[in-house]
Amino acid sequence: MRLGNDESGRRRSRSLFLPLIAGVVLTVGVAIAMTATDQAMFCGSCHSMDAAELTHSRSVHAALACNDCHAPHNLLAKIPFKAKEGTRDVVATLTSSVPDLIHPGEETRQVIQGNCRRCHSATTAGVVMQSKQYCTDCHRHVPHSSKLPVAMRSAADA
Repeated sequence: MRLGNDESGRRRSRSLFLPLIAGVVLTVGVAIAMTATDQAMFCGSCHSMDAAELTHSRSVHAALACNDCHAPHNLLAKIPFKAKEGTRDVVATLTSSVPDLIHPGEETRQVIQGNCRRCHSATTAGVVMQSKQYCTDCHRHVPHSSKLPVAMRSAADA
């Protein structure tokens, strides 16, 4: 009788242990993937982002990851946002439908605006944005400067 109880206890322990290990592996894997895909090296690995990566690397924001500006910081908002935007980017690359000039969509502009204000809250506290909706309407070249020689740009800045 005792052997039966020991065996069922082992099964129960195994049935709890394996999902726990799988959960830890999945969590670590997602964390590594999220961190790797936030970096300029990853984003710049596509030809269409060469100029953006180059100008970012020479800016005052060079120490920041791309998604410090281009993705929500709240993890629950960031995961679906990155999945949607990443899928869009992959499809555009695979179908060769990447525009000559890449401009953020409305949702991304809202995210960038929130991140500008989050990091620069002391600076923007006294700014009244009546004439422009977004920080980047005036600060277009932060951190992607167009001040590179034409030969080093992939497209003229609009």
